[in-house]
Amino acid sequence: MYQDSGRDRLVNMDRSESARPVLIRACGAGDMAGVQAIYVHHVLHGLATFEEVPPDVAEMARRQEEVLGRGLPYLVAEEDGRLLGYAYAGPYRARSAYRFAVEDSIYLDPGAMGRGIGTRLLAGLIADSTAAGARQMLAVIGDSGNAGSIAVHARAGFRHVGTFRSVGFKFGRWVDTVLMQLPLGPGDGTTP
Repeated sequence: MYQDSGRDRLVNMDRSESARPVLIRACGAGDMAGVQAIYVHHVLHGLATFEEVPPDVAEMARRQEEVLGRGLPYLVAEEDGRLLGYAYAGPYRARSAYRFAVEDSIYLDPGAMGRGIGTRLLAGLIADSTAAGARQMLAVIGDSGNAGSIAVHARAGFRHVGTFRSVGFKFGRWVDTVLMQLPLGPGDGTTP
């Protein structure tokens, strides 16, 4: 099941027709407490982010406003009014020459993993970032052992372009980052 009404996407995540649909939509200000709760889990228990102190809701809202202020997508996945995950595309780097490159970030509620929700959020980011004029999407995946995120990006067409070894230190161990890249739209085939 798929319904596209502007930026909202209603998607049946399971193969059976009886499964509840998951709505992929633009993140609103009222979603930030749920977004922050998901992120807190990843800060405190995961390696997808190298942040070690969870930001509060106000800081998460400030970050969201910065992304939206750049005309970039910030999406959530919702089922029966409950947030299952969120994703956004932010600038890859601050310097102006990087202005056509974005970095994706995807975080799921632990109970929502393995249901294809990350794949749907990433598809939305790719479409919306392309529409916003981005030409390259980069994934900087925390932990080279993060097989789920690496697989989601590979299925979306990203290719592995490198690994930074032991660039983070979290939970008492060194952590790699895996770099993956996907050209958007015409990519580097034309000038912007």
